[in-house]
Amino acid sequence: MTSFAQLGVREELASALAGQGIDMPFPIQALTIRDALAGRDVCGKAETGSGKTLAFGLPLLQNARPSTRHSQPHGLILVPTRELASQVVAELAPLGEAIGVRVVALYGGTSVDTDILRLRRGVEVVVATPGRLIDLLQRNSVSLGQVTTVVIDEADRMADMGFLPQVDWIMRHLGTSRPQTLLFSATLDHAVDVLVRHHLDDPVLHEVQSDSDTVEGMVHRFLAVHQMDRVRVAAAIARSADRTIVFTRTKRGADRLAEQLHREGVRVKAIHGDLSQPAREAAIRGFDKGRIEMLVATDIAARGIHIDDIDVVVHYDPPEDHKSYVHRSGRTARAGRTGVVATFVLWDQHVDVDRLKKRLALDEPTVEVFSNDPRLADLTAFASPVAVGSFAC
Repeated sequence: MTSFAQLGVREELASALAGQGIDMPFPIQALTIRDALAGRDVCGKAETGSGKTLAFGLPLLQNARPSTRHSQPHGLILVPTRELASQVVAELAPLGEAIGVRVVALYGGTSVDTDILRLRRGVEVVVATPGRLIDLLQRNSVSLGQVTTVVIDEADRMADMGFLPQVDWIMRHLGTSRPQTLLFSATLDHAVDVLVRHHLDDPVLHEVQSDSDTVEGMVHRFLAVHQMDRVRVAAAIARSADRTIVFTRTKRGADRLAEQLHREGVRVKAIHGDLSQPAREAAIRGFDKGRIEMLVATDIAARGIHIDDIDVVVHYDPPEDHKSYVHRSGRTARAGRTGVVATFVLWDQHVDVDRLKKRLALDEPTVEVFSNDPRLADLTAFASPVAVGSFAC
């Protein structure tokens, strides 16, 4: 077992971590922190919930120099969503205070003027979504000329959401000297590989996740449900768990489902891109504190949710591909815990879901259920002796 101090983390940071009850590093942290502190470009591959924020955040904070010029940070973290930006700042800002490093988030949906004022007061580390950062750069309200370390977090999701051209544009506007670059992602294929080849210099690769998509640590259930009963099945699952996240494909679908679940007596909120940032933050805060038992989310909105004790993830609409299944399901079974993932399957979705199971190497049957099925009270112990094929709705 390696301690943070043995990895080279400053005593003040290690003490601040210990004050939060974090005494030993997770595997991705133990693998990457030394190289990042030494100034190497690092490519870290690990699944969601594996501790990537501290893996890049501790070296970034420790190596950050005091900012002597307004609006000129020394560290930059690029993230795909505003929720993730808020989560990263919430995790790193208290640690930064221990060593005099200021950390701020910049993302859309908030006042640009407020961002400009915060930058003018001075900041060492900026956590930003690409769109808001480009907006501020084009206003000449922030300069990246003093940046010495860049982190690209959730690079695979950046690619999925079409942000790579913006990331590339930002990387080309960092000044004359190339900064240290740390890239973290759940996958390192296709477009992400292009990003690595273009912007990282002789990176050291550290990998926790295996080459195949991993869904270990999760209990998987595939439930054949009827269209008219689907909402009530989701409500039954919500009543059996403390915290449940339900995924829909569209924002309109998320709002509609939240309204339907509310009528079933579920304490529920929807989060998606059309909601204001305060509304999204209030929903996540209520979910974290237990005032809300279920969140209905779209893929993008849920990307920044980092709450450890999520009991169940429900794919109300089956994901479009295996990568989306892994990303969605990664909201549960975090940090070594177990969790349940339930996928709803309508009569015309069996072929696609069977193909998804094959891609994920999941040998789980699809079992027909109704909302009054007592097995929904405990999906972990769910007995599934009979699988079903297509059935009429």
